[in-house]
Amino acid sequence: MPETIFGGIILKELAQIASAVQVSSTMAIDALAKQMKADGVDVVGFGAGEPDFDTPDHIKAAADKAIADNVTRYTPATGTMALKQAVCRRMEEDRGVGYGPSQVVVSSGAKHCVYIALRALVDPGDEVVLPAPFWVSYLELIKMVGAKPVVVTAGESARFKMTAEQLCAAITPRTKALILNDPCNPTGMVYSREELEAIAKVCVEKDIYVISDEIYHGLVYDGAKSVSFASLGDDVKARTILVDGVSKSYAMTGWRIGYLLSSEKIARVMSNFLSHSTGSPSSISQAASVAALDGPQDCVEQMRRAFEERRDYIVGRIGAIDGVSCLKPQGAFYVMMNIEGLLGRTIHGELIRSSDDFSSALLQHGLVATVPCGGFGAPGFVRWSYSTSLDNIQKGMDRLEAFLKG
Repeated sequence: MPETIFGGIILKELAQIASAVQVSSTMAIDALAKQMKADGVDVVGFGAGEPDFDTPDHIKAAADKAIADNVTRYTPATGTMALKQAVCRRMEEDRGVGYGPSQVVVSSGAKHCVYIALRALVDPGDEVVLPAPFWVSYLELIKMVGAKPVVVTAGESARFKMTAEQLCAAITPRTKALILNDPCNPTGMVYSREELEAIAKVCVEKDIYVISDEIYHGLVYDGAKSVSFASLGDDVKARTILVDGVSKSYAMTGWRIGYLLSSEKIARVMSNFLSHSTGSPSSISQAASVAALDGPQDCVEQMRRAFEERRDYIVGRIGAIDGVSCLKPQGAFYVMMNIEGLLGRTIHGELIRSSDDFSSALLQHGLVATVPCGGFGAPGFVRWSYSTSLDNIQKGMDRLEAFLKG
């Protein structure tokens, strides 16, 4: 049996599944940039997808009240009834999808929700279809539950969107589920109703589940509409686990509240899993989330408009720089910059062979932190998050231009 040595002591090897999990490239770049800032280096960060806005005051006031009222004890493992009801009301109002509280499971952030959904659906050896470019954690989460990711690549010419025909070709007898992220991180693309209906038809015909991550649902631009996958019919809804949360639209990343909506049977399985693992999320964060979902929504619109303005600026600047390009995203707060024309070049003494090389060189010599997209299934691209101020975006673009002039 394989062994490992620690302090001269021979131990059994660690779990193979856990040992195979890779560090998040998003968090690694963000951590490095923050460390450089802490060391006094003037780095402009475009790494982690975190709104730079403060959590709205009425939401913070609800948390203060919860503390004052001693709402500081365990709640039911899958969330309070008040929060589940608020989730149902918001889903009905924003997306026209009806759920009852027994179909809602609250957990510690949307990322954890995706993990719980996979735990409920797949067994080791099952296959999960994953459109690329994809959020870096999806690939690792699939592997963490012992399943096999089947990556379906949609290139820039297809606006980074998988077709129903591609999905159909990827399905085998071992396929259990599809992970669909719409609006998408890292591409910012939004599927049209017609595109989703075609994908949904395949899922129903092939009888596979869909984990529909809709965390960026409230952040779409140019008058576009984000269509909830579960709204496409009862047979689709029955196969859908909808993932959402308060982090992006309400600037509540650190509050760690996500939620899943599904059939009651799937919800019970996920509830049982949570009851033996994390237990309930923070009672205070849950109270604040009720205020977010039931309170005034003008704060969401204000942030959305700010993101749209930032998107327009960063896309315009990238489009004017020789050697790089990008598509105009329709949602979320990311833009994928194409650097394929720079591969093989030497910039500031650094040979650029990959997006990792580019991001590393840009951070060292340009003092700008971006995320290389090799880990997102798009090796010729880097991701910029425009969830930062226009001043920072302008500074970052100025530094990009200076860096490329080498």
